[in-house]
Amino acid sequence: MKKHLNTLFVTTQGAYLSKEGETVAVKVNQEVRLRVPVHTIGGIVCFGNVSCSPFLMGFCGENGVGISFLSEHGRFLARLQGPVSGNVLLRREQYRLADDSAYSAKMAKSFVTGKIANCRTVLQRALRDHSTKTDEDALRKSVDDLSRSLKSLALNQSLDEVRGLEGDAAHTYFSVFDHLIVAQKEDFSFQERNRRPPMDNVNALLSFLYTLLMHDCRSALESIGLDPAVGFLHRDRPGRPSLALDMMEEFRPYLADRLALSLINLRRVQDKGFKKTEAGAVMMSDDTRKTLLVAYQERKQEEIVHPFLDEKVSIGILFHVQALLLARCLRGDLDGYPPFIWK
Repeated sequence: MKKHLNTLFVTTQGAYLSKEGETVAVKVNQEVRLRVPVHTIGGIVCFGNVSCSPFLMGFCGENGVGISFLSEHGRFLARLQGPVSGNVLLRREQYRLADDSAYSAKMAKSFVTGKIANCRTVLQRALRDHSTKTDEDALRKSVDDLSRSLKSLALNQSLDEVRGLEGDAAHTYFSVFDHLIVAQKEDFSFQERNRRPPMDNVNALLSFLYTLLMHDCRSALESIGLDPAVGFLHRDRPGRPSLALDMMEEFRPYLADRLALSLINLRRVQDKGFKKTEAGAVMMSDDTRKTLLVAYQERKQEEIVHPFLDEKVSIGILFHVQALLLARCLRGDLDGYPPFIWK
């Protein structure tokens, strides 16, 4: 499982990936710039004009290494995956349970509970670490509102009611997100969440990190043998990885939001690394994008104690731990799905 700590990100335009023995070779202008043993990586993400040889695609498929293709600015285009792994009985159970509205509501409550609890912890940490630099009253009110949302989730709720609570909690959280930015306020202000395309620097950071997060959640689910397209909170839609979107909800505040805030507050990203198009969309420069990728990989190397297993694991392994727990829940080995809740 250790190999899943590493994702190979290829951002150099015109790069060509090929198979050399048991390694992935990255060539630029016919020159080999990097060789990576396939057993050390869990996935490859290609940005923009990056191509792969068919032999490498087959080699990666045989070794369970998924290849994702994104636009130069991070928009998902396509994904190549080898034969489906895992037990077909697990997937059949997943499909059956996803058609059960009561069970779907129960699962959705677990995912949303993890998300809201982690959003609340992000705000609580900000109060603890930056109380003199933030609007303390506004943050405390939002913490209290999120606590009430968690209590409401504990009641029997339909799937639509769970979605409503999730939407209200997200609005509460993002309404004070700007208070968490304590440096470079003129260049990194946040008014509301917007995407497709992002209209400001902060949303550009969040959208890019959410794309990386979705890739890792999808890869983890596929490696366990679950179908990432069939979810519970997010329902079926052609081309949408609904289950990956379900599972990533609990990781958004803990991993993506916190990393974006750290990069801004520590001045590792700056306004000069962003540009606005004529249509108003904000794009990141190549250097800023590489800074994000490096920071994301570094964060995944850090270790924490898993709240359910009570064992020390790397953050990059969390996606696979949660996918395993989800599979055990669907099989009936666990009474419910234990979301990842940051403490």
